[in-house]
Amino acid sequence: QVQLVESGGGLVQPGGSLRLSCAASGSGFSINAMGWYPQAPGKERELVATITGGGTTNYADSVKGRFTISRDNAKNTVYLQMNSLEPEDTAVYYCNADVYPMADFRKYNYWGQGTQVTVSS
Repeated sequence: QVQLVESGGGLVQPGGSLRLSCAASGSGFSINAMGWYPQAPGKERELVATITGGGTTNYADSVKGRFTISRDNAKNTVYLQMNSLEPEDTAVYYCNADVYPMADFRKYNYWGQGTQVTVSS
């Protein structure tokens, strides 16, 4: 099976930086689009950044200019570089991936376990 394992979260002061990683484990699959979805307490999970298999990126207005999403296809890993962090960025950050098994042509969507990001002074 495919699993998405996230890391890199932590506690930082406003204005600080973190880099989140999400690595897909397993074999016999390829990954197309990947994205990052924070979920704050009491709120719905929301999209902040996506990257296609070809490297095209999109960002929510709230993080544009501060966050950068990237990927290393050789490692099946997506990253989120988070700069100029604000208290409003505090959330559990989940990664998401569209997965295509080699055995068939169906698309599957996977979620990581989430990594906590806390921005506080």
